[in-house]
Amino acid sequence: MSAAKDEEDKPVEDISDINVVTKYKKAAEIANDALSAVIKSVKIGGKVVDACQVGDDYIMEQTGKVYNKARPRVEKGIGFPTCVSVNHIVGHFSPLSDDTSTFKEGDLVKIDLGVHIDGYVAVAAHTVVVGDKPATGKKADVLMAAHVAAECAIRMLRPGGKNEDMTKMFTQVADDFKVNVVQGVLSHQLERNVIDGEKVIASKFDPENPESKVEFEYDQNEVYAIDIVMSSGDGKPKEFEQRMTVFKRDMESTYQLKMKASRAVFSDIKERFGAFPFTMRAMDEKKGKFGIRECLTHSLVQGYPVLQEKDGEVVAHIKFTALLTSSGTAKISGLDVDLSKISTEYSVKNEEIKKILATEIAKKKKKRNRKKKNKKKDDAKKAPKDEENKKEEA
Repeated sequence: MSAAKDEEDKPVEDISDINVVTKYKKAAEIANDALSAVIKSVKIGGKVVDACQVGDDYIMEQTGKVYNKARPRVEKGIGFPTCVSVNHIVGHFSPLSDDTSTFKEGDLVKIDLGVHIDGYVAVAAHTVVVGDKPATGKKADVLMAAHVAAECAIRMLRPGGKNEDMTKMFTQVADDFKVNVVQGVLSHQLERNVIDGEKVIASKFDPENPESKVEFEYDQNEVYAIDIVMSSGDGKPKEFEQRMTVFKRDMESTYQLKMKASRAVFSDIKERFGAFPFTMRAMDEKKGKFGIRECLTHSLVQGYPVLQEKDGEVVAHIKFTALLTSSGTAKISGLDVDLSKISTEYSVKNEEIKKILATEIAKKKKKRNRKKKNKKKDDAKKAPKDEENKKEEA
């Protein structure tokens, strides 16, 4: 069979196919509802691990209800395990079942999760304050900065836009609210079974990170996860002493594991999680902790370290998924920020940011119906003649 024929037979896996769009949107709908479910569970005295479990359980329950009659079988489930990170913890906190961490009034809580259907993943993150009191001071500053950056990002995300312009924008917004962008956070292009695509938008220009130097333009039919993390600290988090519990299989690495326990764990990973991140809580925790070490040592899996700012600082996180469709840019996941619960003394001062916020989200201009337009012209020409004819008849 020729290469051209192979290319013809290969199914379309981008959003030029309406079926792919539908899968992304269903994944996003479940992700947004899962976020809402976790937010409801975040209460004073509640356990962090329980909130994480609420998110994961909801995703598994809801994805289990869709695409059940499809043939061949459609893989679906957690695209990113629910992480709930409090105050100065930057992210990836998805503790094991024996963790005793609880929420306190006034805690700034970041919820991060993802859903995939047939490998098409929608991710989302949201930040809330525990209790009924509005966010003030540093909490309000980081929250509003993240919100404004997200509003700018969705307006800048259009074919022909440049990643370096968005990176610049993140810092401009942070400066207005007297906070810092967290270094090392990357927004990725999403593709089927790929949560961290090669096209990357850096949160901050970082001379030590080669990925932040690669410039590119966005194209139609691409999908992006825009990841925004703002800190009241210096934006240079350190690794937390908490053991990593979130991992992802490296699809390109191979190694013949020596230990039976490691082989059993890796077999479980391949069977249940595929190319997407998972939490150790989703498997036998005792066997998992023991078997994951060899997998990690030989790069069969990659770990997501728990990062933290200095104690006393706070961090806000907003993430959304957007489709660059032929009819415009569509934000499909991510919740709206309740601005009535944020009281900050700062506001947008930068003129470039003001201009971005004043623009509309990219939408394709609707073509005028030429037939209707021409008919109106014909009717307009015809009208005077009709009047003349009536006069002659009289």
